[in-house]
Amino acid sequence: MADFIKVTEEPSKYRHLEEMSIADILSNINKEDKEVPLAVEKSLPQIEKLVAVVSDQMLAGGRLFYIGAGTSGRLGILDASEIPPTYGLPQGLVIGVIAGGEDAIRFPIENAEDSWEGGWGDLEKHGINDKDVVIGIAASGTTPYVIGALEECRKRNIVTGCITCNEGSPLAAAADYPVEVVVGPEFVTGSTRMKSGTAQKLVLNMVSTTVMIQIGRVEDNKMVNMQLTNSKLIDRGTKMLMERSGISDYQKAQELLLHFGSVKKALEATIK
Repeated sequence: MADFIKVTEEPSKYRHLEEMSIADILSNINKEDKEVPLAVEKSLPQIEKLVAVVSDQMLAGGRLFYIGAGTSGRLGILDASEIPPTYGLPQGLVIGVIAGGEDAIRFPIENAEDSWEGGWGDLEKHGINDKDVVIGIAASGTTPYVIGALEECRKRNIVTGCITCNEGSPLAAAADYPVEVVVGPEFVTGSTRMKSGTAQKLVLNMVSTTVMIQIGRVEDNKMVNMQLTNSKLIDRGTKMLMERSGISDYQKAQELLLHFGSVKKALEATIK
């Protein structure tokens, strides 16, 4: 690993940032950000393979785990936490695991990412098994906590993937389905919460959204299984039900929606 070159840690193309005007700083950050979707596009074949195996495993009763440290871990937890309300998937089927535990979501936890055994230990707490898929997330591709977890998964025939922003990293070598999105040096040298973090978020959006479509949590282009947790979502669900069922009375549609708990269930009850 000592000889591995991390593009994510290379010096910024920009110098003397403190001397730039606010307008120039914003313009240059924006210029760099425009490169991220192009880098993701080059990785689409890798993402497709990962999505296909996750979909198959989840349809067979498996779960999806994201595991990471720092920004990468937080992005995994963010994606996992949005799946139940968005797609009505039961809690515990998409799980985010972060080095240092829940405190690390808000605060840096010293040395947590340096433990080779810690990642596997945290996965074991969830009863990880060979039906599941584990996606390791690390911009550098060198985080021991994540690599160690994937290596232990491989020993136990648990399918693994990864999302990293360096090519040919130790993390990619430890993953069955690596996704490498090489975005280049950051605007602020080594600040991988910027372009690298954006790339990881875009890939996570792609993976989870496509998997949810593949396992039947979306109909047409609608989130028919979303949880009705606030007035905005109830209103959206009511209008969705009216559109799909032909019910013209808003109040009646809303009562049906609230009675059955989701657009999908209300439609199944009204359209036979």
